[in-house]
Amino acid sequence: MAKKSFTLMVIPDHDAPVKRYTIQRSFLTQVGMGLMLVVGLGVGASVHYFQVAADASENRILREENLTLRSQLKSVRERIEHIGSTLDRVERFDQKLRAVTLLSDPQRNLAMGPTEPEAGTSAPATDTQFTQLTSTETPKALMGRLDRLSAEATRQEQSLQELQAYFQDQKSLLASTPSIWPARGWVTSDFGSRLDPYTADRVMHGGMDIAAPHGKEVFAPSDGTVVFAGLEGGYGNVLVIDHGYGIKTRYGHLSKMLVKAGDKVKRGMHIAAVGNTGRSTGPHLHYEVRVNGIGQNPRKFILEE
Repeated sequence: MAKKSFTLMVIPDHDAPVKRYTIQRSFLTQVGMGLMLVVGLGVGASVHYFQVAADASENRILREENLTLRSQLKSVRERIEHIGSTLDRVERFDQKLRAVTLLSDPQRNLAMGPTEPEAGTSAPATDTQFTQLTSTETPKALMGRLDRLSAEATRQEQSLQELQAYFQDQKSLLASTPSIWPARGWVTSDFGSRLDPYTADRVMHGGMDIAAPHGKEVFAPSDGTVVFAGLEGGYGNVLVIDHGYGIKTRYGHLSKMLVKAGDKVKRGMHIAAVGNTGRSTGPHLHYEVRVNGIGQNPRKFILEE
């Protein structure tokens, strides 16, 4: 049979007696199992500690990221609110401009009536669908709001481009509309029916005669393009300027022409000189304004005194 105990002998130095200790095998087994249990518990505790430490570190990082995301989300909400408020103001301004210019906007189905609220009604609230933000909105809801803001911004951009084109066209129209005296002098014959100085018959005078000294400057009354520069029957030396929008001006009896066909002219530009060429009784400028080929009274196109 296997021994159930062990004898441990301790032999000291010198003459001391040898000491014997008897250790039961079961005791050694229990001690070994205890040591193994302690080591196992130590290893388990170490693993648990490191896991807890790692979780704590990860939780700290997550908390920091959460705080950062909350701050960014707040900033996004504030920016959305600012953008929304700006778009609201732009839309109201757009409506006012369209009311002034009488431009319609079928996309919004805007009525081009008064922009002020009627009596007994209140003005629209400052906050609209774009500025009503809440602190509990989810990222998904914010993305939806951003999509709507993006669509509205695109629509506003198109609307403002249309208004810009309108005002640019109006600016071009104003620049192309005759508005100043083509020459300084005294009017000897106005637009309308008059007695012909050669035949004494009553005929239609399609322009205005401005008497002035020979060589007096003739100016372009507005922006345009010279479409004719040459002799034309009884009018002698003639210039014709096309101002666009169906408006043309004619200058007759010139002594000198300083521009030629194809030249661009600006309002106030020196283009010719008063003369006495053609069928004329003295130095003067024959000035006509035609709109879509129909003669108009030049005085309607002179804003100067």
